[in-house]
Amino acid sequence: MSFSVTILGSSSAVPTSDRFPTAHVVNIHERFFLVDCGEGAQIQLQRYKIGFGKINHILISHLHGDHTFGLFGLLGSLSLLDRKTDLHIYANPLLKTILDEHHKHFYQHPFPFSIIFHPFGAARRKMLFEDDKLDIHTIPMKHRTPCCGFLFREKPPLLNIRKDMIDLHKIPREEIMNIKKGNDFINEQGNRIPNKDLTLPPLKPRSMAICSDTGYSESILPQIKDVDILYHEATYLDEMRESAASTAHSTAKQAGMLAKKANAGKLLIGHFSARYKSAEPLLDEARKEFPATFVANEGDCHSVSQTRMA
Repeated sequence: MSFSVTILGSSSAVPTSDRFPTAHVVNIHERFFLVDCGEGAQIQLQRYKIGFGKINHILISHLHGDHTFGLFGLLGSLSLLDRKTDLHIYANPLLKTILDEHHKHFYQHPFPFSIIFHPFGAARRKMLFEDDKLDIHTIPMKHRTPCCGFLFREKPPLLNIRKDMIDLHKIPREEIMNIKKGNDFINEQGNRIPNKDLTLPPLKPRSMAICSDTGYSESILPQIKDVDILYHEATYLDEMRESAASTAHSTAKQAGMLAKKANAGKLLIGHFSARYKSAEPLLDEARKEFPATFVANEGDCHSVSQTRMA
């Protein structure tokens, strides 16, 4: 089952000719979440063949323009495409006021779809979404305006029963679900067959943290510990760490340090200042701290494969 993030934008406040502002699409079990919606996000969705209709949830980290300006155009396009499915938006409550004002001035009629707005504060961790496959929590960030990242966690799946054990022990169909839930099996002779002999080791739940604009902060380590993918902003090289601190951003070195302390599986760095024509110096700096670092290039899709627990 899918567990991936596709990069739509890797620039910071000022876009460049080859970098769009921040936006990412997370796909977990074919549930699509748009994380931030910088200017041109809808163009990138089309470019990388991600259908508008697949996205039913939009998560906005904070109310800076490079994370929100694309939302207005996307909503207009969805209306013109006659979308009927509800759209869920999770954001600072002020965004609803902004969207209502925008609609009042630019549209004469209601959208053909409903916007379900989910307001949240950025100061404390909060669960935003949960179903039978995953849950999503906010991660409080250190920025100049209320801001949060997002932690995506796959729920532990049911155990897989061994087909050869079904025939060997003549396991009736009605007992299979109980075994998948971890129960032992008692056969016709009254003998108890341990669950571990009937099933394969469980699949390891996967996780991903997307940490948007933030100054360096180890306060998030308990939440992001052992994540398979950590996206962390790396606006500057470390030679500009004073500028990073004053603007509540991070350097590539700091992103690498945090990934190492979190024991992440993979680090993606993005949100680069437009002063850098190439991301290679930022990549080199982060890799000195954390070798498994990659640049969040537009169009790249980073996925996590399923593995079984030992």
